[in-house]
Amino acid sequence: MAAPARLVMVRHGETVGNSSIRYYGRTDVALSELGRGQMRAAREWLAARGGARGFFPVFTSPLMRAAEGAQIIAGEHAAAVVIEEFVEVDFGLFEGLTAEEIAERYPAEFRRWNSNRLAADFVYPGGESRAAFTARVARGTARMLALWHGAHGGGRAGASALLVAHRGVLRAVVRQMTGAFEPHIDLGSIHILEQEPGAADLRAARWRPLALDLTAHLSAC
Repeated sequence: MAAPARLVMVRHGETVGNSSIRYYGRTDVALSELGRGQMRAAREWLAARGGARGFFPVFTSPLMRAAEGAQIIAGEHAAAVVIEEFVEVDFGLFEGLTAEEIAERYPAEFRRWNSNRLAADFVYPGGESRAAFTARVARGTARMLALWHGAHGGGRAGASALLVAHRGVLRAVVRQMTGAFEPHIDLGSIHILEQEPGAADLRAARWRPLALDLTAHLSAC
């Protein structure tokens, strides 16, 4: 039996301005040197397991931290397909701030956020609602699968695609494609979904999480 298709997803690495502690959504910040090292570590881990430069297609968010991460992992000559719908959520007034800064500047909004941030009707003050974000990512997921399907002339067993994007986006993609609970998704982490048997068309395939929240490769960064 032919090997199933796999979608390997990597969250971009640390950025200039410290995305590990700041809520950067639409802000187009670049990877820091630490972030580039995290992407190289992901590349080496994947290459040792038959991935990295063998990915086709390669998908990325339009933001530079994800696009550069995809280039580091897949190689500078890999032609990445930008999925505009995979831009991170618009944090509105919270954009670029730490949790402590949000609590200090917008105490009422911060309390509301922490009480119902996963609710579908939650809206970031001056930004995007969770429902709108989820719907947008769902459109992007459908477009990604259609492009992947077309790239292989209707789908190819054993194909491996790469997606480099943001925490919120990857959490939504995992939930939408597998129904699994949203993983944590640290900076530089790796997540692998595998096609379940039964559908030759990648657009109609069912998917299962093969591995989520892989971070051991980051220990030396």
